[in-house]
Amino acid sequence: MIEEEVKKGILSRRYLRVKVLQALYAYQSSNRDLATAEKNMFKSVEDIADLYLYMLLLVCDVADMARKEIERNKEKKLPTKEDLDPNFKFVENTYLLFLENNKQFKRDIERKKVSWAMESDNVKKLWKQIKESNEYVKYMANPKRTFAEDKNFIATIFRNYIAVFEVLHEFLEDRSIYWHNDLSVVCQQILKNIQQSAENDNEHTQIIPPLYKEPESDIPFIKDLLAKVVLREDELSALIDEYTANWELDRIAKLDVILMKMALCELMFFSSIPVKVTLNEYIDIAKDFSTPNSHVFINGVLDKISDKLKKENKIVKIGRGLL
Repeated sequence: MIEEEVKKGILSRRYLRVKVLQALYAYQSSNRDLATAEKNMFKSVEDIADLYLYMLLLVCDVADMARKEIERNKEKKLPTKEDLDPNFKFVENTYLLFLENNKQFKRDIERKKVSWAMESDNVKKLWKQIKESNEYVKYMANPKRTFAEDKNFIATIFRNYIAVFEVLHEFLEDRSIYWHNDLSVVCQQILKNIQQSAENDNEHTQIIPPLYKEPESDIPFIKDLLAKVVLREDELSALIDEYTANWELDRIAKLDVILMKMALCELMFFSSIPVKVTLNEYIDIAKDFSTPNSHVFINGVLDKISDKLKKENKIVKIGRGLL
């Protein structure tokens, strides 16, 4: 059942680190107020739930376009046989009907006032693109229907058309500057949840996942990480400066400096996170969010600083194998 997958939550620790990175970047670019930075960080996390609803609702709105087209075709002055006897397979897709009738989904859409109404012309263009696709033609030509086929088809059009329809991405980015990065995380989760759905799921099935996988530890983690990087900024900058002697800090990519500060914070002040985990996480984040060679540069600097900190007993980890 989908509920087993949904309960796991959307955001990994790595992506929560990205949210701290974004908050620190904004903090250094604006009024440098920690309380404001924390508030904006948590809002950017919470807004991911809205993005999830927007993308899921888009599936339903495409189906609405298909239904409206069927009705318009029936009202033609000279309707064809196909107009009068349309193929309802897509608009009666069993996964689609399950989604549209889900109580939690309908309640959240209404409560958060999520709507694509302002983008109806572009939703219509998306529907046209799907209708003319080989995947749609093949699906509609098969007279048989199974729940597995129906959910796989929805997953296919979501992956190949809905998730990558850039015209609508502009609409989303107007609502949050962070949604450009958040979109891939949300779409991957939606696809995972579609595939995990089962025929016995019903209108009361939980289909909207929580944001945090482990809220009791994830929320304090990002709050503490943000605060410690801000409050120990001078100490962290001095460490980095010592090992980038041939570079001026203002010539190093701003994101690289922030990533190194975050990594050093974890090494020194988060005793339950293994050293290897911290180093690997920030090197991977650098690959995705900074310049092409940033991960190599960051890896080299952090290796040297972590060796120094270990010798000075400034890295203390609790538990076996954490170093």
